[in-house]
Amino acid sequence: MTDATHDSPTAAHAMDPILKPRSIAVIGASREPNTIGHQIVHNLIEYGFRGSVHPINPSATSVCSIACVPSVGDLTSPPDLAIIAVPKRHVIRVAQECADAGVKGLVVISAGFREVDREGAELEAQLVNIVRSNGMRMVGPNCMGVLNTDAAVSMNATFAPVMPPAGGFAFMSQSGALGLSVLDYAREYGIGIAQFVSVGNKPDVSGNDLLLQWESDPAVQVILMYVENFGNPAKFLEIASRVTRTKPIIALKSGRSRIGARAAASHTGALAASDLAVDALMMQAGVLRAYSMEELFDMAIAFGSRTLPRSRRTAVLTNSGGPGILAADAMAAYDLDMPDLAPSTLEKLRTVLPAEASLRNPLDMIASAQPASYRIALEALLADPQIDAAVAIFVPPMGVAQQDVAEAVVAAAATCTDKPVMAVLMGLNGLPQGRAELGPAGIPAYIFPESAARGLSALNRYAEWLAREHVEPPAPVPPPTAAVMIMDRAQSEGRMSLDQDEALALLAAYDVPIAAARIAADRDDAVAAAEAMGYPVVLKLVSPDISHKTEVGGVKVNLQDAAAVRDAYDAVMEQAGAARPDARLEGVLLQKMHTGGVETIVGGSRDPGFGALVMFGLGGVFVEAMQDVAFRVAPLTPPDATDLVGAIRGQTLLNGFRGQAAVDRAAIERVIMEVSRLCVDFPVIAELDINPLLVTSDGAIALDARVSLMQANA
Repeated sequence: MTDATHDSPTAAHAMDPILKPRSIAVIGASREPNTIGHQIVHNLIEYGFRGSVHPINPSATSVCSIACVPSVGDLTSPPDLAIIAVPKRHVIRVAQECADAGVKGLVVISAGFREVDREGAELEAQLVNIVRSNGMRMVGPNCMGVLNTDAAVSMNATFAPVMPPAGGFAFMSQSGALGLSVLDYAREYGIGIAQFVSVGNKPDVSGNDLLLQWESDPAVQVILMYVENFGNPAKFLEIASRVTRTKPIIALKSGRSRIGARAAASHTGALAASDLAVDALMMQAGVLRAYSMEELFDMAIAFGSRTLPRSRRTAVLTNSGGPGILAADAMAAYDLDMPDLAPSTLEKLRTVLPAEASLRNPLDMIASAQPASYRIALEALLADPQIDAAVAIFVPPMGVAQQDVAEAVVAAAATCTDKPVMAVLMGLNGLPQGRAELGPAGIPAYIFPESAARGLSALNRYAEWLAREHVEPPAPVPPPTAAVMIMDRAQSEGRMSLDQDEALALLAAYDVPIAAARIAADRDDAVAAAEAMGYPVVLKLVSPDISHKTEVGGVKVNLQDAAAVRDAYDAVMEQAGAARPDARLEGVLLQKMHTGGVETIVGGSRDPGFGALVMFGLGGVFVEAMQDVAFRVAPLTPPDATDLVGAIRGQTLLNGFRGQAAVDRAAIERVIMEVSRLCVDFPVIAELDINPLLVTSDGAIALDARVSLMQANA
């Protein structure tokens, strides 16, 4: 099913008939209390929907004391929204009646469509055809409904038994059952919901449509999403990248297993997987990814903060050593810094805290600390020029109330409003008793230190995203003529890969520096090639059937003379033939020997759902041994390339290690951008590896490359 996103000047309000209706018809309204049709009518009335409600039931005269009519066509004027909660066999007929009556929005609660079987998928296709051919929009089928807490709307058009508190969060859920839990947790944790949409099978209204709607809605300040699949990842990247510049998006993506993985012959193909593509997509769009419902809510709570942090430098204040240690560990796990406190801060703290207090970061005031101690110490921490955020942890001892400590934290935070403060109120009753004071002051409150660290990390990542340079992908230009000729020749010959010299020539056409190379068919050709380019040289096996040449003895380095080249040629052919008697051995490739620098890998791989992925990591044999690689979705922007280089763990090697000079990162980024362009220009490329890309302090050079192609019918 194709994505139905309507990205037009009016798209921002296309969902108004569904999310801000003035009248609602509930088709399938029932008098039976334990039915969905009854619960929806009840919720609309119970929670004060500001418009008119019209139960539709041909077998009843009234539902919830409201008069019924047999069909939507019997109403004197068409409602903005029709909620369909009838058995699936009646849905197509009812949807057509809605279209004939002039209804503009549908929410189809009914299940049994594409999620069930082929027959259901055919019914869903008919339903979508009715919707699109009549200019309607549809949420569902197979959903739990929609909700809007705006006082001007006050709509609970779901079958959930609760109404969450009003607030600035919008939530999209692809799971109805999970949506019920979300509304429960929102009430428990005090997360105010502006709008909630359960999209179900989303053949029409998708997450992308909701992003467009919520982007310009002033009632929505933070967007939460539970996603099971992306209908149009490229569109999501385009829209979300724009939305996150003004509103944070937090997404929980389920299905982290390797979906659609295929047997691959190259490093990139073996390492790329759909979940890595999801990570890349969200990072590029500035979306904060959660890996559990707990993480989602921890992050969401954090965005109740009064401000964003200026840096990751954080201070922890506690009245117990254990939670302070746990907080320090959590801060480290989420890449938050805990610097030493300034001497002036320590001097002030010495005058007000007991001698037994631990005057470092985390600051342990010990169990005797009173609310006044929290206020004085927190004020000092927030005034410290080396601190940009603070987390106050309280473990309730005898005689000290959580509410009093919460009030002290609020008072201290008021003295420095440009630094975020978080509170951890431990104990069974700590959080409920303190939240009333903390929430309105913009101080997120948690039960555990790890949750606070996770939330503060999310705030920092979003602040860093906002500070990042935002540019559009480079405008497409025609591919180089030399590249077109190479690809056309390979495809016309029906080949599934490029020869090694062709792969290097393809890179050269995109201005990627390559090591000079010559193919030799026999021993004498190899010597002649070496003599022509000058010693020392590297000799590599050429075989379309062997990807990892080092594993079969197919690479010989630092060959200093003709005799060494002859011996290397014989050894390569003998060892490769013994290891892979089935492989075609087509000769060897000679290259000038390059030494020094750091071996990296740049690659491209085509994901079935996300298109071209670009990879960077440590290269050579380390790519498989360490798997220290990162991915982004093409086309990349220059800031994407910078982020990609900075995403691997092995930064020490790039920055200079044991006296080595730092490598030329700009050279790596240029190669990454060209590989991105190459993969976009030629969708027929299935996988591409530059391994190694040797990077020194003054440039980068491709020493080896592989390019495999898609099958003609792929």
